[in-house]
Amino acid sequence: MTIDEAIRERHTVKIFKKKPIPTDIAKQLNDRIKALNEGLDVYMSLVLNDSSALNAAVRIAMTKNINNYIVLSGKNESDLEEKLGYGGADIMLFAQTLGLNTWWVSGTFNKGKAREIGGIPGTNLIKGIIIIGYGENNGIPHKSKKPQDVSVYNGKTPPFWFIRGVGSALLAPTAMNKQAFMIKGHGDKVSIKYDKGPFSGLELGIIKYHFEVGAGRENFSYE
Repeated sequence: MTIDEAIRERHTVKIFKKKPIPTDIAKQLNDRIKALNEGLDVYMSLVLNDSSALNAAVRIAMTKNINNYIVLSGKNESDLEEKLGYGGADIMLFAQTLGLNTWWVSGTFNKGKAREIGGIPGTNLIKGIIIIGYGENNGIPHKSKKPQDVSVYNGKTPPFWFIRGVGSALLAPTAMNKQAFMIKGHGDKVSIKYDKGPFSGLELGIIKYHFEVGAGRENFSYE
């Protein structure tokens, strides 16, 4: 499965099998996380076989066997959330290619425990976790807006790469499924904006990643 295919296959999953992540799969995840950490200057950390960072609200909210997660953290910089959204989207989709399922959680978890168990440096900010494992099912597609609701192309006909990019962005996870973004294009230039909100930086990074996979990064540049 490719990352592009994973975008279409991945849906939020909250009920997991009581099945550990094998050592070879964990190594692939850690290798990918290491590369993302170095490339984006963030600090993501994989935690296996531990649920102490997941408070009661998460554990009882229609969930099962929540034992593995990736902590999303980094230095307190203005673009931290966008970088973590971008990197988190990559590792979440990479996990899908390995046969795993995921659930992005931005607020309902114990940051102190996540910091301790994940070995997060004390000066880093933690912006979320990605719960990961083998789902009892593959989840269901979320209700989605139409391309014309979230995009505008200034030209006679949008190029195919732009159409594909918008389609991929509409498959990205967003808080409360609001999809509060706008993608604008003209020629080979693109701008992506997200309405201000508690998780808008993270969601902007997620949307950018999805758009780039669908459109092909070689076909456009950001304004």
